[in-house]
Amino acid sequence: MGTANKAAGEKTKAVILQTALHLFRGSGFEVTTMRDIARAAKVATGAAYYYFPSKEAMVAAYYDQVQRLHRERARDELMTKAGLRERLGVVMHSKLEILKDDRMFLGALFRYTGDPQHPLSVFGKATQSQRSHSVAVFQQAMAGTNVSEELQQLLPWALWLGHLGIVLFFVYDESEGQQRTHQLVDGMLDLLTRFVELTSSALARPFVQPLATKMLGMLRAAGWTAEI
Repeated sequence: MGTANKAAGEKTKAVILQTALHLFRGSGFEVTTMRDIARAAKVATGAAYYYFPSKEAMVAAYYDQVQRLHRERARDELMTKAGLRERLGVVMHSKLEILKDDRMFLGALFRYTGDPQHPLSVFGKATQSQRSHSVAVFQQAMAGTNVSEELQQLLPWALWLGHLGIVLFFVYDESEGQQRTHQLVDGMLDLLTRFVELTSSALARPFVQPLATKMLGMLRAAGWTAEI
C-alpha cells in the first residue's frame, strides 16, 4: 500500500510540474499563479503546495530535470567521440536542443541572475547543486583528452560561464532553428580548441602553468573553493 501511494504521489507531482511548465511557457512565469496550476492539473491548490511550496520550487525541479537529461544525453553521445572539439560540441549543442522549446520561459528567468538571494539566480547558493552538475558535464567532456591538469580544472568553469552567454544569445535568436546560435557555438569551440593546442605545447606550457595556478588560487580566494 505504501509503495502504491508513493507511486501515485510521484505521478501527481510529475503532472503538476509538467502543467506548471506548460503554463509558464504559454502565459509567463510571473502571471501564472499556483491556483492556475492546480486548476489546470485538476488537483486541489493545497495538493500543489504540498508537492511544491512555491513556483520557484517548480523551476528548481525544472532545472534538475534539464541537468539530468543533459547529463544522460551527453554521456551517451560522448561514448563515440574522442577529440576535445567533438566532445565539447556534443555538450554545447545537446544543451541547446534540450532548451529549444523553452526560449521565452528562459528569457523570463534570466531577470533573476543579478539577485544573489533569489532562489532562481544561476549564481546564487540555492542553485549550487544544479551549477555543479552542469559543470560536471563539461568535466566529463574533457576527461581522457590531452588537456593539461590545470586547464582540466579551469576550463569547465569557464565553459559553464560561456554557455550562459550562449543560452542568453539563444533566447534572442530568431533565426530558423536558432542556427545562428549553433554557428556561434561552433566558432567559439574552434577558437577554444586552437587556444588549448597552443597553450599545451612544450614551448608555452612553462608560461601557462603558473598563470593557470594563479587563476585557480584567485577563484578559491573569491569563495569558489567548495566548487573547484
